[in-house]
Amino acid sequence: MDLLWQGLVEAGQLILRADPELVRIAALSLGVSLSATLLSALVGVPVGAALALGRFRGRALLQALVSTGMGLPPVVVGLVVMLFLWRSGPFGLLQLLYTPSAMVLAQFIVAAPIAAGLTRSALEGLDPDLAQALRVDGAGEVALGCELVRAALPQVLVAVAAAFGRAIAEVGASMMVGGNIRGQTQILTTAIALETSKGEFALAIALGLVLLALAFAVNAGLTWRERAAAG
Repeated sequence: MDLLWQGLVEAGQLILRADPELVRIAALSLGVSLSATLLSALVGVPVGAALALGRFRGRALLQALVSTGMGLPPVVVGLVVMLFLWRSGPFGLLQLLYTPSAMVLAQFIVAAPIAAGLTRSALEGLDPDLAQALRVDGAGEVALGCELVRAALPQVLVAVAAAFGRAIAEVGASMMVGGNIRGQTQILTTAIALETSKGEFALAIALGLVLLALAFAVNAGLTWRERAAAG
């Protein structure tokens, strides 16, 4: 208990004085996760809409991939991305391994299926007569998808929030493809793992508190937008 209390006190001091290392790690973590979430929304929401509305060849396979991706172990993602970005891999010439870009890619892969799966559920929960009425009015598939996403916007925002939560909490894949390099690719989750292994509990607790604060702030913003859309 004394160790926990001492860690909390020291963590509070680090946060209050805006420790430069803490700020740098938090800023990189937020930038990587928000970028991955944006990509997840741009890809996952249209995919979810297509699964909810379309009857196309390969739909069953796409649904299986999305469902599998929603529970995909991050370390497997990290391994696959690492193999592709390795210097002798298919995209080794891009030299993206152990960079923030590789971490964005890994987080995108684990978060996009969440956005797609939950978007599909949100659109399938709408009144079927709404889609039928839009089709009668002459709406094409793209326009129909856009209108239904707009109608289910509060629930779609929940899907985006869930994708962000998946991205910012991810550890294994980010550590594998980013290398957890101090000053370059160290983010909140990987830094917490490292500092805990070193016995630096004060910094680990501070990083954990900042991680929780960032997750709360982003989700609070999305919740506010969700209520505005619903109202």
